[in-house]
Amino acid sequence: MLTLLIRNVRPMGASPIDVRVRDGRIAEIGAALSAPADATVEEGGGALLLPGLVEGHTHLDKTMWGMDWYRNEVGTNLIDKIENERAFRHASGHDAAGQSLALAKAFLALGTTRLRTHVDVDTQAGLRHLEGTLRTREALREVQQIQVVAFPQSGLLGRPGTAELLDQSLALGADVLGGLDPCAIDGDPVKSLDVLFGIADKHQRPIDIHLHEPGAMGAFSLDLILQRTEALGMQGKVAVSHAFCLGDVAERERETLLARMARLGVVLVTSAPPSRSVPPLLACRQAGVTVVGGNDGIRDAWTPYGNPDMLERAMLIGLRYNLRRDDEVEVALDTVTHSAARGCGFEAYGLVPGNRADLVLVDAQTLAHAVVARPVRKLVVAGGRVVARNGALLAEAAAL
Repeated sequence: MLTLLIRNVRPMGASPIDVRVRDGRIAEIGAALSAPADATVEEGGGALLLPGLVEGHTHLDKTMWGMDWYRNEVGTNLIDKIENERAFRHASGHDAAGQSLALAKAFLALGTTRLRTHVDVDTQAGLRHLEGTLRTREALREVQQIQVVAFPQSGLLGRPGTAELLDQSLALGADVLGGLDPCAIDGDPVKSLDVLFGIADKHQRPIDIHLHEPGAMGAFSLDLILQRTEALGMQGKVAVSHAFCLGDVAERERETLLARMARLGVVLVTSAPPSRSVPPLLACRQAGVTVVGGNDGIRDAWTPYGNPDMLERAMLIGLRYNLRRDDEVEVALDTVTHSAARGCGFEAYGLVPGNRADLVLVDAQTLAHAVVARPVRKLVVAGGRVVARNGALLAEAAAL
């Protein structure tokens, strides 16, 4: 593989230096680096250099990105949304392979080089959505690292055969096992979590559980999740997405739960929605809990909102938590960069020699400026390859 030399860039806002990339890795970072004879040279022009952005929670398989507008007339309850989406996807023949690929490429063009996507597995669609998204993962494997979560969107216990499908999903190659509201959806939290953790333990895969349940109900489910994490030795292998209950319960109870999460390495994933109580970001981090940011759904049967721009998501997280100081805005950026990579278990991440060369250049003065202004991605490098300029994929990457 040819060498890539990027001149005059400011890593995370530091003083200008050069970056040499070889064989898909960062080979050297320093001032006035020489260009080998086989090197391709990119002039950074003093741009801010970020590591590739990380999406910690999305649903590539559901999206209608690029399709005709979907008129949303679904009811307000969670189960309404679940049943409406399942019926729509079945009736329309929604193509998870094509749609996941389209949205993944849109993420890549805007600098997201690693992402975790939840993919619906249920007794109506079977493994069709999963198989389609696995094809996307394979098609983009050289330029984008995609973790696929086998997700029982319709619940685990209410539709017999779902557990077997999740088991098959992990055998087929899903990276992570998903779960959903053991009380509110499954109605038997002990059995639900016993089955879920049993499947994960069998395959030695991590777990990422959607926990929408509010208040005392959600705190009860979270307690059961933490019990099983410890009992099965799954420290560092469990994530809880949303965890709205942590924004509802009294401070003392929340502090106790956060301390247990930190001790067990249980990660918190949030999209920081404006319509729900949310876990207090700074308190979570102060307690030692890794907090990951994500969009959740983008332009699907659940929501018309969303954008595959992780700088925008960082900005929205900053707004939701009233982060105004520059150092606080940098925390929002961290939820879609280093903390996100750590929380999802993506290895060799960051602007350090030896790590995978996932690089994003933007014209911004500081990290906080980059979050607030969301500049056009001047250059995106993924696995050592230039894949996008000025917010658009290059022809080679677009053709994948």
